[in-house]
Amino acid sequence: MKKLRLENSPIVYFVSETNHKDWVLFLHAAFVNHNMFKEQLSFFKSRYNVMTLDIIGHGESTSTKKGDGIHKMSQWIYEILQYHKIGKIHIVGVSVGSVLAQDFANKYPECVKSLSVFGGYDINNFDKQLQKENGSVQMLMMMKALVSVKWFAEANKKISAYTEKAQNDFYEMNLSFPKKSFMFMAGLNSMVNVCKLKERDYPLLIGCGEHDVPMEHTAVKMWKNTEPDASVVILKGAGHCANMDVPDLFNETLCKFFEYGKV
Repeated sequence: MKKLRLENSPIVYFVSETNHKDWVLFLHAAFVNHNMFKEQLSFFKSRYNVMTLDIIGHGESTSTKKGDGIHKMSQWIYEILQYHKIGKIHIVGVSVGSVLAQDFANKYPECVKSLSVFGGYDINNFDKQLQKENGSVQMLMMMKALVSVKWFAEANKKISAYTEKAQNDFYEMNLSFPKKSFMFMAGLNSMVNVCKLKERDYPLLIGCGEHDVPMEHTAVKMWKNTEPDASVVILKGAGHCANMDVPDLFNETLCKFFEYGKV
């Protein structure tokens, strides 16, 4: 993967351009980095031009200046696509990455070839009670992080992954997350329940792992009720970050969705 960063942007991104027709963009979960998609990058680069990045405050995207925030992620992604002359792209987001993927689709729908979200919720119609519960969980995790990053990472890995290997990989990435970057996460609230639901002219895939928390399964069901044309998949043997728990099943599911627009 070739590492790049555009001028006047803090976002470090990675591309594997292999002269394929279509592009895929992977957006990672909170507190880790683009390496959570190493199995996907290896698999898809023989089929698609692949792109991933480090979200602001994560990985190598930490050289920020005053005014930079997570609310600018969609703009920065759009500028990257423009730089590479990419018209439409398949977007895949996991957890917080699913929020950013939806925000981008809200702001630049003409650039979306398909939208796949795993371990997320409908940011255009997020139930108030679920939003409150989600906020309480995040606050508790942040308090643990302020006390000890290792304590935070140990607790977070059990929420974020199901298999032992995925938990250990998540833990190692989580340890390098800088405490100062927590301030960027607050900006996610600016993306929730601000846009009205519009008819999509691209296919939507909603997914989660069978071992994800009950709140996530509720969010998936509610979203499907709102958008009945969306495809839904519950991946067996997986937790919150399904792409890390069951990479082969995750990859096969995406391949089918990209090709047929449904699963």
